Amino acid sequence: MQDRSPRPEELEPIERASVDELRALQRDRLRWSLRHAYDNVPHYRAAFDAAGAHPDDARDLTDLARFPFTTKAELRDNYPFGMFAVPREQVSRLHASSGTTGRPTVVGYTSDDVRTWARLMARSIRAAGGRPGEKVHVAYGYGLFTGGLGAHYGAEELGCTVIPVSGGMTERQVMLIRDFEPDVIMVTPTYMLAILDEMERQGMDPRGCSLQVGIFGAEPWTAQMRREMEQRLDLHALDIYGLSEVMGPGVAVECVETKDGLHVWEDHFYPEIIDPDTGEVLPDGEVGELVLTSLSKQAMPVVRYRTRDLTRLLPGTARPMRRIEKITGRTDDMIILRGVNLFPSQIEELILRTPELSPHFQCLLGRQGRMDTLTVRVERRAGVEPAAAERAGATLAGQVKNTIGVSIEVEVLAPDGVERSMGKMRRIVDGR
Repeated sequence: MQDRSPRPEELEPIERASVDELRALQRDRLRWSLRHAYDNVPHYRAAFDAAGAHPDDARDLTDLARFPFTTKAELRDNYPFGMFAVPREQVSRLHASSGTTGRPTVVGYTSDDVRTWARLMARSIRAAGGRPGEKVHVAYGYGLFTGGLGAHYGAEELGCTVIPVSGGMTERQVMLIRDFEPDVIMVTPTYMLAILDEMERQGMDPRGCSLQVGIFGAEPWTAQMRREMEQRLDLHALDIYGLSEVMGPGVAVECVETKDGLHVWEDHFYPEIIDPDTGEVLPDGEVGELVLTSLSKQAMPVVRYRTRDLTRLLPGTARPMRRIEKITGRTDDMIILRGVNLFPSQIEELILRTPELSPHFQCLLGRQGRMDTLTVRVERRAGVEPAAAERAGATLAGQVKNTIGVSIEVEVLAPDGVERSMGKMRRIVDGR
């Protein structure tokens, strides 16, 4: 793989600033954002008043802990435009979640917000190893989902040539990678696996393709998955993080020169880690739920938004901004099986250590009598004999028992036996 570390002169001034300079900027922007939310969003005025917190109370960053959290339920309760801090006529873009578990959460952007988002995405792509003039293949979905358009505008802002493929039509994805020879691909990691499988089905050597950088986001993925991607594709595999309620992709990203966690763009988002049960703010280095406060959003500021993502905050390395570790799971996708907590990412890590099994898997929850059960359906790799794959499945079940402490069943399927996703993979199927 080529060295794609940016030169110091390519970085923005804030990426070279001292921590003290960054904190001073955050304090100023936090005071503005809290006042903006309080003055213009009825929900925040009522919530702040009920908590006995006022924007004038925010004299330092630690004072943010006095303010109430924002949850997805509250965004849904104010559907569609109740959380906007500017007149709807000043909103130049709307995005929304899928709404598969209830009302969608709607977010709005002023024209300034869209420009800020594009600049942060451009910064993210550059930090991940992309460069002006390169071709960027965008296989995130376009539409109300923030992924496709977020990547698109950011790549254009950086000065790249955008190939707006969107998701789906996997054979066509491979054809365009072969014919257009993009340098960078932006896609969910599970769909990248489907594209890789299709390359191999077509007799194409993935390591010989043009791709140099893969920027994978929208779902958790592991360090083992990174090794799989980099070995099969001979590219730099980087993680990008974001969520529509806060902005979209580009809230945090891994830097190609270190690949040691995702630097949060703290000049625009203030991160906290809390105990998900008590709401207490935890010190840097402890694992808990990530909470984010926007510092510059005009149309829809968010104050202490509970992401439900589990991680920890670490000091900056390649940038002065603090890092979050790769997301290990979500408080709302944690499986509690006979009193033991486990996450799909733990299963994935063990599968990727098993050469006979592919990373395509699903967790099926069921019930026998009063007892909950978990069956992991996983594909054998192409070319692996069924008997060898069954033995590997039994080994996997033993590893889960030994490392996580719970008994599961493993069902090994033929290649292509697990449903494919064009976006975020549905890892958990609850049949109870």
